[in-house]
Parts: sequence; structure tokens; C-alpha cells
Amino acid sequence: MEYVIRPFRPADTDAVVALWESCGLVRPWNDPRRDIARKLTVQPELFLVATDREAVVAAGMAGFDGHRGWVNYLAVRPEEQGGGLGRAMMSEFERLLTAMGCPKLNLQVRAGNEQVMAFYESLGYAPDHAVSLGKRLIPDDGGPARDASVDDTVTVNDR
Repeated sequence: MEYVIRPFRPADTDAVVALWESCGLVRPWNDPRRDIARKLTVQPELFLVATDREAVVAAGMAGFDGHRGWVNYLAVRPEEQGGGLGRAMMSEFERLLTAMGCPKLNLQVRAGNEQVMAFYESLGYAPDHAVSLGKRLIPDDGGPARDASVDDTVTVNDR
């Protein structure tokens, strides 16, 4: 089978969300459509899909903050897994990030997902022995958001 890896297009939204759902990547606290909209505002060229005759069969997002690169939401349609498409997507992300000067690529895998851990280990990724911590700043459930625009001056009192 021949695939084309290309940048995401807004018309891909429904297919990408369905793909992520079929791969178990969607969680109730993350609205995938909001995640897509957010990604399109920051490095949209690092949001890739793979197609087979225009059907989306793989998708993923990457980013580079000047220090580390990250890959998120990488998914391959279950019936296409094991055929090299995930490897091709990661290779393209690595190529794009290297061209941007990215020295290291990080990713997160949910605990217990041994199949995905084995996939990334086969590509040369290894545990960093770091604990990932997170804090939601903008809830996807419509709750109150932190207003960062009120004052962009931070004062620290060390007493």
C-alpha cells in the first residue's frame, strides 16, 4: 500500500478525530476538536496525516519549544498497524524537527501501554526516568479559564 504523508487540512478534522477515537487516544477531559484548533495556531506544519487514496489512515502532532521536541496524538488505523506507517510518521517528524534545530525529541506513553512502548523502543526511544506532571490551565469542559491577560508582570516575594 502506498501512503502520502502531508500536513493536516481542516477538512481532515472528522477523520482524524474518528482515528484517534478508534485508537483509544481520546479522553473525556481533552476535547480533540479543541486540541486540533489549538494546534492550528502553533506550528501547524507539524500536524501531519497519512492518507491512502485520500482516506486518513494515520495522524500525529509535533512541536518544538526551542529546547525539546514533542510528539502527541500519533495514531495509525488499527488495521494498518505493524506495516511501517507509524515508523514513517515518526521518521518524518524527526526530519522536520531536526531541520528546525531540535536536539532531542520527547513523547509520552500512557502507563501500561506495552505495545506502544515496544514500538517506540524499536525506534531507539528509551525511558528518561523522569516523572511527567501536568496541570490544566484551560479546561475543555467549559469551566473557568485562568486569565493570563490581566497582568503580565510577576512579582515573587521570597520572605
